[in-house]
Amino acid sequence: MSAVSSSPPSTAPALPPVLVRRQTGSGRVALVLFAIAIIALASMAWWAKTGTIRMMLELCCYIAVAQMWNMLAGYAGLVSVGQQAFMGAAGYALFVLAQTFGINPFLAIFLSLLVPAVLAVPCYMLLHRLDGPYFAIGTWVVAEVFRLVASNMGFLNAGAGMSLGVMRDYSLFERNVAMSWLCAILILTTIGGSYWFLRSRYGLALIAMRDNPVAAASQGVNVPRLRFMIYIAAAVGCGLAGAIYSMAQLRINPPSAFDPMWASIAIFIVMVGGIASIEGVLIGSLIYFLADRWFGEYGASYFVVLGVMTVLVALYARGGIWGAVSKRWDVHWFPIRRNLTYTSQDTAKPEDKS
Repeated sequence: MSAVSSSPPSTAPALPPVLVRRQTGSGRVALVLFAIAIIALASMAWWAKTGTIRMMLELCCYIAVAQMWNMLAGYAGLVSVGQQAFMGAAGYALFVLAQTFGINPFLAIFLSLLVPAVLAVPCYMLLHRLDGPYFAIGTWVVAEVFRLVASNMGFLNAGAGMSLGVMRDYSLFERNVAMSWLCAILILTTIGGSYWFLRSRYGLALIAMRDNPVAAASQGVNVPRLRFMIYIAAAVGCGLAGAIYSMAQLRINPPSAFDPMWASIAIFIVMVGGIASIEGVLIGSLIYFLADRWFGEYGASYFVVLGVMTVLVALYARGGIWGAVSKRWDVHWFPIRRNLTYTSQDTAKPEDKS
């Protein structure tokens, strides 16, 4: 009998130990600075003047609305020019709850968020079948419908608008404290919430959907549901900014509540700062805020310059200012990528082995 020799089973090369790195040195520094900024905003009533608090509140509203638009257009692929619909709806809900029903105005801000959350559902059901520019036009039409409805509702005092007279019951210091805390809550909710969401498993699906919706769907990502979630979240975020901004103004009417300028501001901030990045929103908001303070007195010519700047950035620097910076330097304030790092440098990588 001839012996049958069996060769030993082949063993695959051992994979080197790896570590998933999600945070960077610059990200840790940015988180510390972000926490300091939140504390500074919350304590403004004790160190800042009323005028300064109002300016910071306006800047926070710019950041919040731009970030919500960034989540819609930069990640979900939903280009909207009608987010002012939810800002105005929440603003009017705040005035009705506080002025008509006597609810504490600071509590009414958070109760008013139910209105944009509820209204966003039928709006999305109506608009989600549209694509590209048709979706954008549809959102603008919805915002105009909201404005016309508010202009003809006697319950909302029609076109004359409403005043928040109940704020007279609170001292200037109490109002400053409330506005300071609301600024901190607004930034923590919109910027901090977006960062947390993008670092979650839903954020991975959202980034995959941003890069290629068809490929993401083939890998199990529920694209329609994720877009619906982002649309509702953006409506609530814009509603929070609209309610806070309207409270600071102490008066609301249809043209101011549903002002389409908010859409233009958000587009400018995101396109110039850098789309699909939280860093770009912060940079673009600061640029717009300073430009509005320094050159706003020039009127129409000032808006023409902003429009030309937006077009030039869209044509020649599609990633915006932050996109150009991140290409040159690998520095991320809010890192959301997952990087694989080999824990042992003397272990060869699998692809290096023959």
